[in-house]
Amino acid sequence: MRSRGHSRGMVEGPLSLAARIHALDSEDMFGHVSRFVDDLEAALVAVDDRTCPWLAELRTRTWAGVLCLGMGGSAAGGSFLSSLADHDGAIPVLSHADAALPGWVSAEWLVLATSYSGNTAETLSATRTAIERGLTVVVVATGGELAGLAETHAHVHLVGAPGGQPPRSAFGHIFGRQVALMRSLGLLPAGQDDAGMLQRLRLASQRHDPRDGDEGGVEALSEALLERSVALLGPTELAPVLTRFKNQLNENSGRFARVGVVPEMNHNEVVAWGGTGDVSDPTVADQAVLLLTWRGLQPEVRSRIGWMVQHLETEAAWQLVGEGGSLLEVMLYHSIVMDWISVTLAVHAGKDPTSIGPISSLKAHLAEHS
Repeated sequence: MRSRGHSRGMVEGPLSLAARIHALDSEDMFGHVSRFVDDLEAALVAVDDRTCPWLAELRTRTWAGVLCLGMGGSAAGGSFLSSLADHDGAIPVLSHADAALPGWVSAEWLVLATSYSGNTAETLSATRTAIERGLTVVVVATGGELAGLAETHAHVHLVGAPGGQPPRSAFGHIFGRQVALMRSLGLLPAGQDDAGMLQRLRLASQRHDPRDGDEGGVEALSEALLERSVALLGPTELAPVLTRFKNQLNENSGRFARVGVVPEMNHNEVVAWGGTGDVSDPTVADQAVLLLTWRGLQPEVRSRIGWMVQHLETEAAWQLVGEGGSLLEVMLYHSIVMDWISVTLAVHAGKDPTSIGPISSLKAHLAEHS
């Protein structure tokens, strides 16, 4: 076993949250979380015919669907778009996280390739294959090789984004531009109340910011998760939010987490949770459950979740109801709360929320052996 240290020193004892943040948060991850709504607001108006004159030509095309390429933090937006398109989009949107492009993709599909750095190996590989096949590609990036492809290929178009922060903290910059693009092409409905949505999200973020007190319960919940495995449960339309939360816990907090989606998990995982009969996983009592919902739940799914709440064999369970009048707003609300939880859990666990040593080590290994 190796002892584990931290770049800004080990934090022990009953320090205040402010002291922990000062000691551990080396790249201001708390600040990035607090600026999420500002990033989103700027991004939602960053894609139009003035900044992206190629939009007019893309609107003349009849697209069969949109294939979103991306990895890690840059993949989340594509998954969110897929759920939104399933809910009220014009065409299917699929998220693809791999170096190989699916064999079925044809020229009738628009490819949306996202890499915050512009140098993600898998996204570059799949994008180059798309170009070789003659597909139209829209790139969302801050620069790098991916952005450079837009300068050398007529059917590759760039949506630029501001850089200078960890990719997983740039979700507002990335996703806001993706939504704006889809709206500009008529593939998602135009926003009916973006100003109101942004104001509500900004107030929600301020309410859940643990640095200003614990009105939103973030610090208390984070402390309750310290010694438990985390299960993230919710309906199909919120599956991308659950996955992004899992990834934020993995990267920001250095913690394992897993996702269960209702109703699918009711056909398998529900047995391990027990609650009826004589079978359950022996670790079930040590699990922490965060159940994400919203007011737009399908009646059958609401009934299934109600049954689960009654029968889960753990005392550490919380139901978090997403606020907002649309699926988009609810997904963003949950994302804000989840980000606050992940960075707060990190510093309570003695981890710099920016540190991703194993990922950096793996990238160096791959570069050395490529």
